[in-house]
Amino acid sequence: MRLAGFVSALALMAAVRALAVAAEPPAAVQTAAPTYTAAQFFETTSYGMANSAGRAFSPDGRSILISSDATGVFNTYAQPVAGGAPVPLTTSTTSSASAVSFFPHDGRVLFSQDGGGDELTHIFARAEDGAITDVTPGENLKAEFVGWNRDGKTFYVITNGRDPAAFDLIAVDAATYEHRTVFENTGGFQPAALSPDGRWLVLDKALTSANNDLYIADLTQPGEPRLLTRHTGDVAYTAYDFTPDSKALLIGTDEHGEFTQAYRHDLETGAVTPVIQADWDVQYVFYSPSGRYRVSALNADAKTELTLLDTTTNAAVPMTGLPEGDIGSIRFNDDETRLAFTVASDTSPSDIFTADLATGQTTRLTHALNPAIDEDVLVEATVVRYPGEGGVMVPAVLYKPRGASATNPAPAIVLVHGGPGGQTRRGYSAMIQHLVNHGYAVLGANNRGSSGYGKTFFHMDDKKHGEADLRDIVAGGEWLRQPSPV
Repeated sequence: MRLAGFVSALALMAAVRALAVAAEPPAAVQTAAPTYTAAQFFETTSYGMANSAGRAFSPDGRSILISSDATGVFNTYAQPVAGGAPVPLTTSTTSSASAVSFFPHDGRVLFSQDGGGDELTHIFARAEDGAITDVTPGENLKAEFVGWNRDGKTFYVITNGRDPAAFDLIAVDAATYEHRTVFENTGGFQPAALSPDGRWLVLDKALTSANNDLYIADLTQPGEPRLLTRHTGDVAYTAYDFTPDSKALLIGTDEHGEFTQAYRHDLETGAVTPVIQADWDVQYVFYSPSGRYRVSALNADAKTELTLLDTTTNAAVPMTGLPEGDIGSIRFNDDETRLAFTVASDTSPSDIFTADLATGQTTRLTHALNPAIDEDVLVEATVVRYPGEGGVMVPAVLYKPRGASATNPAPAIVLVHGGPGGQTRRGYSAMIQHLVNHGYAVLGANNRGSSGYGKTFFHMDDKKHGEADLRDIVAGGEWLRQPSPV
């Protein structure tokens, strides 16, 4: 089970002229009908799946555990697999109550919630009668869900209740909610992955922004964690997940090239063998609980390319009836006959889908886009590249209003992503679609120092922020002024 992390970024905008700036877009590009207000574009519903280490399907397989902000505050819901309105399981009006997991053998659920925005997240259990219990009680502590033991009698969390600067691994009895410390983290590690059998814990130790190590602790024996990734120089590692038999760890590293590739590290022999090698970063790799299916994804030019592989045939599982977009948050039901997942596109926020694995037929269960907006009016992005200084080609995501061309130019905006090290990716943006709907082109620049384009590109602005990376943004404006882009 892979431990989830949290990433945040601040997006900034810089406006530039494309041939000429007008108070209103030229009439030639005002072809989208109708146009919508900014408020309408932002009035969407957000949906999310249960924790990746949790159980998203109810024990009877009839419901999927999801989060939604339909009320204005995120709450936890049971979404019927057969379709229909999600059933609210929490009713918070203050802080988000986010879906974590169904219990394996009954109707209880786990959800996470902080104290009104203090970011001190606790894990709560909701009983079948609606009673709520804080299963990680304490003052000034933060807790995160890690996963279930195979028998479903124990679940694991990490918490900094002992030491605010360190997260320990705690086993929680699923019946009594009694705690047992499994690993006391005194070495400055970040817990990264726990094996399905509960024996092995992978620990991440950051050295620099470009260099880290992975260690492994045997939770059945005393002793210090063992270094897995002995190396020289700057190398980045990530622990994707364990294999279902707990005999090997799936590791991502850029040790052997520009991009993060996936490898299998055998825990008994130490043998390392390639799993996925591509000319893009491998975002994640994991197996279904039985090991029959392998799920992997590439960050391919600002878009997620997901592969669902049936290991019994070594063939990708086809899915039909899906809109164009990024598939993510894959969750399996208990007998691995059905999936739940999300699809996000340039023209719609993430929606919940389900698929029958025998037929590949998919069903859409939610509709996140404001129903007042005609999705066909919105535009899809294209990936472009323009020249920066020193011969560097700068990747970017371009949204063009309908009717814009070299002879009918549109005003344009260069969008600057957060960071350092962020990336502008394809996907729904209320701000971008509103601007494009009103006749403006938007160029989401991935200046040098952005992630997703290899480690050389990523480190080009190390200790030089505001220099060549900023000039890449200026170059985007110059490129937009050329006759052809917009």
